[in-house]
Amino acid sequence: MNELPPGAIDALRGFLDEDVRSGDLTTDLMGPLTAEAVGTVYAKCKTIVAGVKEAVAVATMTGLEHKILVFEGNWVSPSAAILKLTGQARTLLTVERVILNIMMRMSGIAAKTYRMLEAARRGNPSIMVAATRKTTPGFRFFEKRAVQIGGGDTHRYALDDMVLIKNNHITAMGGVSQAVRAAKESVSFSKKISCEVSSLSETLEAVEGGANIVLLDNLTPKQIKNIHEVLQERGLRNRIILEGSGGMDEDNAEEYAKSGLDVISSGALTHSYDSADLNMILQF
Repeated sequence: MNELPPGAIDALRGFLDEDVRSGDLTTDLMGPLTAEAVGTVYAKCKTIVAGVKEAVAVATMTGLEHKILVFEGNWVSPSAAILKLTGQARTLLTVERVILNIMMRMSGIAAKTYRMLEAARRGNPSIMVAATRKTTPGFRFFEKRAVQIGGGDTHRYALDDMVLIKNNHITAMGGVSQAVRAAKESVSFSKKISCEVSSLSETLEAVEGGANIVLLDNLTPKQIKNIHEVLQERGLRNRIILEGSGGMDEDNAEEYAKSGLDVISSGALTHSYDSADLNMILQF
């Protein structure tokens, strides 16, 4: 299993520090609890497994041994055992909630991503479903990794990944053409330029200005299909990646995928998901 980057390990330590603070008061009052125990993480719902790397990292940093029973990216049914952790009972009791919080959230995101991608590919087998930066502060890496486990694309991790000209940039610069031109004049060839638009005329401005990606925001499938067809008629469609965002979710992904998009980006993947229901049972 590939290791997590140092920044993620630091974040996991921070999660433990946040929860434990000066000590586990309840467990401390139960006596020494130094006997060895096994804590097994079980699924209580159907879900994709995610967050196992993170759970293993927490186990390692707290002196627990681990045995992975289900690897990330696999579906499990209720009652399935996912992960076994072995060590002092007091340690298992202390780390239980941090491990479950991470795995529950990541598994929920992975499952939602998979379902949305499955729906979208009924409309277009080659379409991509991507996350956005609408993530939880401090938890972005883990949310983005969960999207990837579910088959989605992580999109931008941070502001320096690519140029993404949004409506406020366009307003500040006085128009689409001006904003795209300003970006093209200074950005490295290695960085793609994406421009958010909300109409056919803005789309044409962005494409003719040299944008690599056109982000159609808050448009209906019918409006997107019209733009797609106009770009094809003018021989411009193959010059750009056509991305859509705004209100796209599992229930309408198939319809949007049929409209001509290459990519569906959805903030709902990381801000409107249901955490998977998991628990940990201790055995002595």
